Amino acid sequence: MTGILLALNLPVTLPFWMAVLGGVIAIVIVKEFFGGVGQNFVNPAITARIVLMMSFAPQMSTWQPPLNYYMFRPDVISSATYFSAAQTGQELPSLLNMFLGIRSGSLGETCAAALLLGGGYLVVRKVISPLIPLCFIGTVGILATLLGGQPLYQLMSGGLLLGAIFMATDYTTSPITKKGKVIFGIGCGIVTVLIRFYAALPEGVSYAILLMNILVPHIENLTIPKVFGEEAKVK
Repeated sequence: MTGILLALNLPVTLPFWMAVLGGVIAIVIVKEFFGGVGQNFVNPAITARIVLMMSFAPQMSTWQPPLNYYMFRPDVISSATYFSAAQTGQELPSLLNMFLGIRSGSLGETCAAALLLGGGYLVVRKVISPLIPLCFIGTVGILATLLGGQPLYQLMSGGLLLGAIFMATDYTTSPITKKGKVIFGIGCGIVTVLIRFYAALPEGVSYAILLMNILVPHIENLTIPKVFGEEAKVK
């Protein structure tokens, strides 16, 4: 699962050895060095993506145009994502293309329709709780509207849907209480918007989830209900 999530966070043009290095970082360093499955305190795939982004920024920021394989091009021509196009004044993809995935981006973040279908399936099968994705996505939508952004573009761009549905809901690195899930999701949304609107980085989903992963123990300490009749601890 970690390997699949990492692959979905990478450009299709990334050199193979860089993807392998990301896998080693995610599995060996983030998981095994902290005790194995269920012991890591941050999401392995997100951590590996951030390390790759910091180490190989050009390769991690090269995007293949949509449907490039239908155009019989021998070479890859770089294309702009929504955020880079918005910053440089280039033409933005239509909302329909954003929804259907006819745009540039990482392997698993382009098609909003597929991500929503996958998220709905996981919720119906009770694999994940809808609280974190709804709070995460809702917070980004509300704040983007209040700050004068384009909420629909903000919701379907970057790794928001991928991160909110498939990565922020990781059992090991997210709260177990309902109140904790709400706080976690809202916190992820707030940090994402702050980075998108005010930081030098165009995207903030990965950093938001990583930061909130670190805060999960504190969130759980504040939200775990006390057992009825439990005596107060003597200080």
